[in-house]
Amino acid sequence: MRSYSAKLVTAVQELLHEAEAQLSELRAMVVVIGPGSFTGVRVGLSAVKGLAEPAGIPVVAVSRLEVLAAKAGTQSAALDAHRHEVFLRLSETGAEAHELLAGRDEMAPFGTPAGPIAVCDEAAEQLLAEAWPDARLVNVEVPTAVDALKRAVSRIVPEEFEDLALLDGNYLRRSDAEIFGEKAQEKQAQA
Repeated sequence: MRSYSAKLVTAVQELLHEAEAQLSELRAMVVVIGPGSFTGVRVGLSAVKGLAEPAGIPVVAVSRLEVLAAKAGTQSAALDAHRHEVFLRLSETGAEAHELLAGRDEMAPFGTPAGPIAVCDEAAEQLLAEAWPDARLVNVEVPTAVDALKRAVSRIVPEEFEDLALLDGNYLRRSDAEIFGEKAQEKQAQA
């Protein structure tokens, strides 16, 4: 079975072939940097860096939560992070957005946000409804690559590009290897 990265690079080659275009003709690339699965974020970032750097193509990075909020026309958004947690973007008009990983207990001190919150999955919707019963939730379809491109246009035109050497994922949660590795080390230390 081929890896995610092999499938992604092959899909890019097929798109370029169908468009009768060369990689070097691209004026910019857009990458969604998470939050999401570690594998998905790492594969996406690696593929973009591997394609963009040699061809000298500038890159714009967008947060998945930012794309969801923009699609819904809101400032705030939430996605299921599993384990009874959400990836949460909180923002008020004119204020800088903050993204975090939160369970119901971590959300309580914030109080119910004044503005609407975009959601696209039942788990995030349910957790938000439990933590903030008065929250105004806006349900939209799961964001697509087209939604990410629409969001990135405002950065492409003024050429607000990323430094590829510094570009990293917006993980918000440590990897399972880090979490479960520490727990195993703690158990060994206690034994």
